[in-house]
Amino acid sequence: MEKIFVTSELGLEECTANELRGLGLLTSSRATKTKRSQDNQTDDERGGVEFKGDLKAIYSANLSLRTANRVLVRVGDFHAAAFSELRKKASRLPWEQYLAPGQSVALKVTCHKSRLYHVNAVAERVIGAIGDHLGKLPLLNSFDDTVEEKPPQLFIVRMMQDHCTISADSSGELLHRRGYRLATAKAPIRETLAAGVILASGWDMESPLIDPFCGSGTIPIEAAQMACGIAPGNARRFAFMDWPDFDLALWEAVLADNKRRFVSRIPKIMASDRDAGAIEMAYANAERAGVADYIEFSCQAVSAIEPTGTGWVVTNPPYGHRVSARKDLRNLYAQFGNVLREKCPDWHVAILCSELRLLGNTGMKLDTGLSLVNGGVAVKLARGIVKA
Repeated sequence: MEKIFVTSELGLEECTANELRGLGLLTSSRATKTKRSQDNQTDDERGGVEFKGDLKAIYSANLSLRTANRVLVRVGDFHAAAFSELRKKASRLPWEQYLAPGQSVALKVTCHKSRLYHVNAVAERVIGAIGDHLGKLPLLNSFDDTVEEKPPQLFIVRMMQDHCTISADSSGELLHRRGYRLATAKAPIRETLAAGVILASGWDMESPLIDPFCGSGTIPIEAAQMACGIAPGNARRFAFMDWPDFDLALWEAVLADNKRRFVSRIPKIMASDRDAGAIEMAYANAERAGVADYIEFSCQAVSAIEPTGTGWVVTNPPYGHRVSARKDLRNLYAQFGNVLREKCPDWHVAILCSELRLLGNTGMKLDTGLSLVNGGVAVKLARGIVKA
């Protein structure tokens, strides 16, 4: 069994933990841990959930988690207060499990409250240790998971209070890159954050869902895939596929098991936007995601929505960091609140927004306790029930 750390969007760690529980990979009720910005880490490395699992767990987590950014596998951890100690102990780790012959390496190193505080010097010793273990110094590349060519194997190295933790990235590209969103409107929301917003809204996947500010369609597409049981990683590659011990038969079994969960009848999902170009992009993205037939797209203002029954409104409307016309935004939010009270009484609502004053203009009582980050901007997920 390996120690596995799943990094997630800040604020959505508990959603990720719940996903892991749903997959049967996590049983502890207190498994969520968050690392904050004092560690000098990037957003995708700050928060997450740790658990123990085998190869099947690594494959399943990468394939099925909707709110995770990376799935990291612990290579080793040890005390290191001197560079000689770091290199000696790192050279004993099982690097051959993660590196095929000739595979290049990339390192992300962070140092905090440690005697070994120089990032480049730590990286130099770790690369040397890999060479000591394998008998050949690996090629060191900068990690860029946006390039089309096969990226190097990424290792995350953390020095914290003279303790070194080294993890292998099993994901490759960040997991929010599902492969369907080739077209984006202004200020797109990450797929992982969109999924987290839906999960945090409490949507039951049986009632209708509306996104009246859908942009390039990320929220309704994630909702449709969720309701259909389509795994978010079913159309992409992962770094673990290049590991020497990659088990193709096991991976195909994990894929087959997921496909058996597909559901063809799902609740009504409606997506609209007043920008015709955005709707074209959203439909194209939905086609690539395999859910275009499950979403009703329409080019219209928010006042034109025609909901039926009772359900959820989940949306990421414009806010101050995305557009500059603040007066228009105040009017927009006030109109939005009026429309919801008129057309969606007793509906659940979840609105992502960076400004409490704009949310106040809706005239609705909303819980703004959940703090998230959208494109580097601190935002709140405001949730509540629409009262006429």
